Amino acid sequence: MPISSTADRKNDLIMETRELEYFRRILSQRLDDLLKKEDETVPRLLESRGDSSDVVDQATLEADRSFKLRMRDREKKLIHKIEQSLTRIADGTFGVCEVCGEEIAIERLKARPVATYCIACKNSMEAIEKAAGI
Repeated sequence: MPISSTADRKNDLIMETRELEYFRRILSQRLDDLLKKEDETVPRLLESRGDSSDVVDQATLEADRSFKLRMRDREKKLIHKIEQSLTRIADGTFGVCEVCGEEIAIERLKARPVATYCIACKNSMEAIEKAAGI
């Protein structure tokens, strides 16, 4: 085995380690931001009860509260996905497609760090869902 191939593998490992650290840092920061937001949102939702007797004001407050609760639910799901991604970084499976086992393109991970499918598998899944009318 030539020395250059060993050196190349060592460089690949260093690059991979740098990339993993980049994603760990990005995901950790996003998780911290979401958790702080959660700590601020829940008390505000509880205190914004609205004691107005105006039906339109009450409807507006209820619509606003419903929207905030839907956003909070989406954020909870994202928190869970981020935690799973951080676990995958720790156990060495981050960036590997759950369907085919191939590496997920770095560009895809930069766009969506919580991605668990390569673009080919994700496109196939979406085509099946579209055909099924989901």
